[in-house]
Amino acid sequence: MNALIFRLLILGLIFLLTGVVSAEAEVTLSPIDAAKEEIQTNINIVWTCIAAFLVFFMQAGFAMVEAGFTRAKNAVNILMKNLMDFSIGSIAFFIVGFGLMFGKSNGFFGTTLFGLAGVEPGSDWNWTFLIFQTVFAATAATIVSGAMAERTKFVSYLVYSFFITLFIYPIFGSWAWGGLLDGGGWLENLGFLDFAGSTVVHSIGGWLALAGAVVLGPRLGKYGPDGKARAITGHNIPIAALGVFILWFGWFGFNPGSTTTGDGSIGYIAVTTNLAAAAGAIIAMITSWIIGKKPDASMALNGALAGLVAITAGCDGVSPMGAIVIGAIGGVLVVLSVLFIDNVLKVDDPVGAVSVHGVCGAWGTIACGLFNLESGLFYGGGIKQLGVQLAGVGSAFLWAFGLGLLLFTAIKVTIGLRVTAEEELKGLDIGEHGMEAYSGFQIFSTT
Repeated sequence: MNALIFRLLILGLIFLLTGVVSAEAEVTLSPIDAAKEEIQTNINIVWTCIAAFLVFFMQAGFAMVEAGFTRAKNAVNILMKNLMDFSIGSIAFFIVGFGLMFGKSNGFFGTTLFGLAGVEPGSDWNWTFLIFQTVFAATAATIVSGAMAERTKFVSYLVYSFFITLFIYPIFGSWAWGGLLDGGGWLENLGFLDFAGSTVVHSIGGWLALAGAVVLGPRLGKYGPDGKARAITGHNIPIAALGVFILWFGWFGFNPGSTTTGDGSIGYIAVTTNLAAAAGAIIAMITSWIIGKKPDASMALNGALAGLVAITAGCDGVSPMGAIVIGAIGGVLVVLSVLFIDNVLKVDDPVGAVSVHGVCGAWGTIACGLFNLESGLFYGGGIKQLGVQLAGVGSAFLWAFGLGLLLFTAIKVTIGLRVTAEEELKGLDIGEHGMEAYSGFQIFSTT
């Protein structure tokens, strides 16, 4: 009996030691595997940084689009706003916004508020993730400037850019993307799909732009005594076209960069992104041609942006043909939306920001519930994903448009939101900045 007990003890000890050795073998990487892992990590860091720098360059694209689609007397003001929303947004997002968006969360609000915003000192990846998310936050803020162009006080623009990147954008971002670092939001837990930000970035910016344009009111002369909209043409379509091409280029960082991984998926996402943009441009041109009897350059340019915004949510999970359909529908929507907002809602949006980013961002997010290869309705996934996508789109509108109305109204009744009629007629370049973009040319009127 004693011999049997002794043998069992020996066997148990052998089993225990074998298990410990096996466990250690499982967690200890060979030198070759460790080197491979380090190389892959560095590739991820390099690719994500390159993508972040491409997205940063989109600030120049937005500046050119907005300047070209507005009047020459406001060009300096447009450039200053695009410079300052990125600068102010970078500081606000670093100090508070990043922590709210990606800090440890209860599902609704992040908990890390100040200092390094939850980024661990010495972590190369976390610093990379911070700069990548910073340029996204700045994009959401700069969308607003286009819809409120040519009549907004510069100081008021600085104030609302600060609050957008400090609080409004990060909180919704935590609901959908918090789990990318330490958080986890309720939309994310529902299975909400928005790979690169059709809603998180673009619709949030678009609905804030709509709220701002509503509170601000139309430009002088936009609507005649009969209430009909009058065209106020942009002063430089070549600059606007350059801006669109810069944005298209930058989007190859925006969408493929959202993998934050240097692998083969980058090429696939670049293909779906490009196809949607091309389809959006073509179909917007055709739609404007049918409605206005001429192929409108501004509509075609916005059509390319509409396709890019629309594919941003599902660029990683739809087929190339699905991307073409999503972009094409975005091209139709942007033309119809611009006309509807201008002529029916009577909201003055000089560059079509609400239509491009708000409406087409919502469409692209909903399209994930239809075209996603794994869970989309058209691929046998049922209606569940579509319902989740609709919930995300609806909550984004309520959050951004609702808080936007409160924010812009508060600014209006305190420091003021709009310049005087005289400043608007002369142009914000002279009234707000004391200079002209095109010195030596009289590009303003006083009546």
